[in-house]
Amino acid sequence: MMKKFLLLATCLVCTFPAGAGARERYQNRPPVIVSPDLAAPWVMQLTGEGVRPAVYRPQVPAATRKQVERRQMKRRLETAAVQPAAARAQRPVKSQFDPQFLPQMVGYETNEKPGTIVIDTNNRFLYLVTGDGQARRYGVGVGKPGFEWAGAHKITRKSEWPSWTPPGEMIAREAAKGHYLPARMDGGPQNPLGARAMYLGSTLYRIHGTNAPWTIGYGVSSGCIRMRNEDVVDLYERVKVGTKVIVI
Repeated sequence: MMKKFLLLATCLVCTFPAGAGARERYQNRPPVIVSPDLAAPWVMQLTGEGVRPAVYRPQVPAATRKQVERRQMKRRLETAAVQPAAARAQRPVKSQFDPQFLPQMVGYETNEKPGTIVIDTNNRFLYLVTGDGQARRYGVGVGKPGFEWAGAHKITRKSEWPSWTPPGEMIAREAAKGHYLPARMDGGPQNPLGARAMYLGSTLYRIHGTNAPWTIGYGVSSGCIRMRNEDVVDLYERVKVGTKVIVI
């Protein structure tokens, strides 16, 4: 009987310290970190040395995501790589065309009203403002050195497959170089004015097509703004007589 009593007492003495140690370990355990985002998966993580709590980003409403995506797209368009005119070859190469001059929608911040044409002669781009911070961009050819100009005008006339009457100064200037121009040329594929022409105010300048599309992106004209024939046809259908044109 006495042996049984001593054995039981020994077991109790061994048990109490173990229980106290367990309680102490429980009390000193790191807190439980629960994600405050109820939309995230119900995950709990115990933190301790070398372990970081789980962090969940809040869900973004669909409408807000679309706005963010639009802003990101706009920034990408605005920062799209465009080779500066000064970095390009100075002389066009026949049959070659730089794809950056193909028509495309781009981000374009301006105070001008939708429908306005803005021509950036330095970078060889024509912008048709569409609003909402965007524009339809076309590549153009511009005036060669000594024939650059800037100003604001309106389209006063439009013509399909226009005839060409070179001004007297051009005829004399080209004759001095050994190039003899006709007094007049009927419209057609061989005409330097190309498929369409839009005349700017009372000036001699026009936005017109060209039968030499490899000159787009260069300064080679006598002041007129050149476009590929397919591009000038596209622009011609989008604008009206009276459209404001700004050349910078």
